[in-house]
Amino acid sequence: METRDILRNLREKNSLTQEQLAERLHVTRQAISRWETGETQPNTDALKRLSQVFNVSINTLLGSPRQLICQCCGMPLNEDSLISREPDGSYNEDYCKWCYTDGEFAYQSKESLLDYLIKNMPNPENADEETRRIQFDSYLSQLKHWK
Repeated sequence: METRDILRNLREKNSLTQEQLAERLHVTRQAISRWETGETQPNTDALKRLSQVFNVSINTLLGSPRQLICQCCGMPLNEDSLISREPDGSYNEDYCKWCYTDGEFAYQSKESLLDYLIKNMPNPENADEETRRIQFDSYLSQLKHWK
């Protein structure tokens, strides 16, 4: 689905007219109309405000063009409900809600995350702990948070 269709669907789902949405976003009704016809796209600031008004991620507003992955643990973020939030309630699309909540990281070190993964992740091949630690560490080291 394209951004224009997503915006129109969200506006209608929330029983808002173009005028009402424009007032909430501090833009003109014509701007809303142009977004919904695909004539123009909302800028970054407008996308942030739309995200807050409709309580969806910017990625969702854009039609999920990229696969989000938690940059701390590597979990796919394929639903908005999995994405972390900042203290102001805005989405932080870099992290899952378990690794980062209200401006705080759950794991203060990669070692603490590795300990959690060793203890809680399935081990179908019955690999020994050291092998698993090396595998997890190799993967985590590629993520932005641990570089």
